[in-house]
Amino acid sequence: MGDAVELEAAGRSVRLSSPDKIFFPERGFTKLDLAQYYIAVGDGILRALRNRPTTLERYPDGVTGESFFQKRAPKNMPDWIPTAHITFPSGRSADEMCPTEPAAVLWAAQFGTLTFHPWPVRRDDVDSPDELRIDLDPQPGTDYADAVRAAHELREVLHEYGGLRGWPKTSGGRGLHVFV
Repeated sequence: MGDAVELEAAGRSVRLSSPDKIFFPERGFTKLDLAQYYIAVGDGILRALRNRPTTLERYPDGVTGESFFQKRAPKNMPDWIPTAHITFPSGRSADEMCPTEPAAVLWAAQFGTLTFHPWPVRRDDVDSPDELRIDLDPQPGTDYADAVRAAHELREVLHEYGGLRGWPKTSGGRGLHVFV
């Protein structure tokens, strides 16, 4: 699978093992391609993740393999990646990673993280959401185009409520999330 490589993100070096491991077989993209993509979009992805407790959706065998959600920060996580203590609706709790720099996102690529699920709170105050997320998933009898139309309507509604602005993001290939 190739020797491990060291990649740099904003001045921090991160080790990536098995860089040639195929993560997207249809296109032939590897773990290294994923890591390089995360470096390229580092500033943008951090706008969504910075200081937010984040669940990792991991695909250790690539996009066609099984996936799982990792809520708890791994025991081997570098000490330069901060965490926040989160209590779930079930009453259980966990310390989740809180990316603060591009290298944290790069580090998550090592474990096959394809999707990041940030909480709508910051690690300094996990009981006070500072972001609204609206999930526009197609329902029976509707499709993605209907979700897009709903997002356009939502833009007008948000504007009417004090000039709020939403930022759309695709979600799971079926719908949209709008972050406000």
